[in-house]
Amino acid sequence: MSGEAREFAEMDIYDRQGRRKYLTGAERRRFRAHAETLAARERTFCLMLYFTGARISEALELSPERIDTAVGVIVLRSLKRRKKLVFRAIPLPRPYLQELKALASPRRDRLWPFSRKTGYRIVCKAMRAVKIFGVHACPKGLRHGFGMACAEQNIPLPTISKWMGHSSIKTTSIYLNAVGREERRYAKRIW
Repeated sequence: MSGEAREFAEMDIYDRQGRRKYLTGAERRRFRAHAETLAARERTFCLMLYFTGARISEALELSPERIDTAVGVIVLRSLKRRKKLVFRAIPLPRPYLQELKALASPRRDRLWPFSRKTGYRIVCKAMRAVKIFGVHACPKGLRHGFGMACAEQNIPLPTISKWMGHSSIKTTSIYLNAVGREERRYAKRIW
C-alpha cells in the first residue's frame, strides 16, 4: 500500500470491506450505561474515552494536575505529534471532573495505573457486555464515535479538531462523510 493510500485508510471511517469503524449514537449510549456500572477505575477510564474521544495512551498519561475543576476541563497531551509538545483542553461534566479528582492519589503521577493493553481490554470487555461486535468494537471505534457524535450535533469542525488532537482539519472532516441524522434529513427532501 502506498503512503497516500495508507494515510487515506487510516483517516477513513469505513474499513476496506466497507464496514463502519465508529460507534453509532445508540451503541455509544449502551457503552456509557454499562461503563457507569463498573468499578471506579474502569468506569472513569471508559468514560474518559467516551467523553473526550482521546486515544488510550493520551488518557493513560493524564495526571491529577491536568484536571482543572475551576475551568471545567482536563488537559491532554497530544501523543500523535511526538516531536512537538501539544496540549489540548477538553471540557467535561463537573461531576465527572470531581470524580477524577477524588480518584487521584498523591502517591501516583497518573490516574490509571494500568498499561495500554489493559486499557484496551477494559474497553473491549465493556463493548462485549453490551453486545457491540465488529471492527468498531474497540477504543478506536469509541474515538470515531465521539467524532461522529460531535459532527451530528453540529459542533464546529475546528472545535472537534482541537478536542480530538488532529493536526489538520482535513483529518477531522472524515466525520462529515458518514450517513448521520442530518444527512438523512437532507435525503428525505428528495424522497
